[in-house]
Amino acid sequence: MRGFTFQGPGKAELTELPDPEPGPGEILLKVEANTVCGTDLRIMRGEKTKGVRHGVVLGHEASGTIAALGDGVEGYQVGQLCGVSPIFACGICRYCQNGLQNLCENALVVGYDVDGGLGEWMVIPEIGVRAGRLVAAPDGLPPEQLSLAEPLACCLNGIDQYRVDVGDVGVILGAGPIGLFHLQLAVIAGARTVIVSDPSESRRKVAAELGAGATVDPTSEDLAAVVADATGGFGAQVAVVCIGRPQLVNDALNLVGKRGRVSVFAGLADKGWAEIEANLIHYKEISLLGAANSGTADYERAVALISSGRIDAGRMVTHRFPLDQAAEAITSVAGGEGIKVAVLPNS
Repeated sequence: MRGFTFQGPGKAELTELPDPEPGPGEILLKVEANTVCGTDLRIMRGEKTKGVRHGVVLGHEASGTIAALGDGVEGYQVGQLCGVSPIFACGICRYCQNGLQNLCENALVVGYDVDGGLGEWMVIPEIGVRAGRLVAAPDGLPPEQLSLAEPLACCLNGIDQYRVDVGDVGVILGAGPIGLFHLQLAVIAGARTVIVSDPSESRRKVAAELGAGATVDPTSEDLAAVVADATGGFGAQVAVVCIGRPQLVNDALNLVGKRGRVSVFAGLADKGWAEIEANLIHYKEISLLGAANSGTADYERAVALISSGRIDAGRMVTHRFPLDQAAEAITSVAGGEGIKVAVLPNS
């Protein structure tokens, strides 16, 4: 088989690999689609290496058709289309025991430790099968849309932390794939209006189509004034940082009102240092929150939302590449022209 593999900091390439076979308790998937994440770009550039095994097939937003079942596997059928929830939690650490599998201390991660979706085939190991990390999808769902269940599941974990109440005003900083998912979830949750800030005109247009009450170009418009106008000067109830720029954390603290909630959802470079006016948290009683990865229940909810059409995943996928153009697919993410890029290994 062919797989796009990590060869060391700043180096990844398409290589020939042995055809995989499922062992006892394992499942073999024929990969149908893998959507590209900004993390894949950081690995390609050599900006992220921690936890990434040399020689691993990259890609953690994967979907595929079951091709073979290992001995002892029950509850799945050959030919089923499934999405892959990529955090294979150990099930025994203190976080797993308290229902926080997304924070597992010993997790195996698809595209880091376990061969991922930027290859023609992938094996789901026994630990992933046992934990239910392979989720069946309804017939007819496009595989590239199913692959988006992974980032959507992470956003569901995020909104569970920061919460959107009926009638809230929300601010989304960034209209990339993550920002557009948070926008759609806020609309579903009953936000009165959601203001989306992004310098890209094309992305602001998509945000408006997906339900944003207002869009702002932060390079030429006063976002704070737009938020003040929408809230009568009281500030938003929620602000979500969906771009990994440190200064946006403090911007978000200023945009919410008293008892507001700020989610630092995007990962920041290196250790993520950001300079903030901490008195805003103190005197405005702001809740400052984070969210990392997702659990099986989040992934199942994501598949259900995409399958039902409540989340418009089809509008999100704007570019498709074959496997032999995986490098181009990943680097295209940096351009920001589209929304979500999909690689179709067996297309």
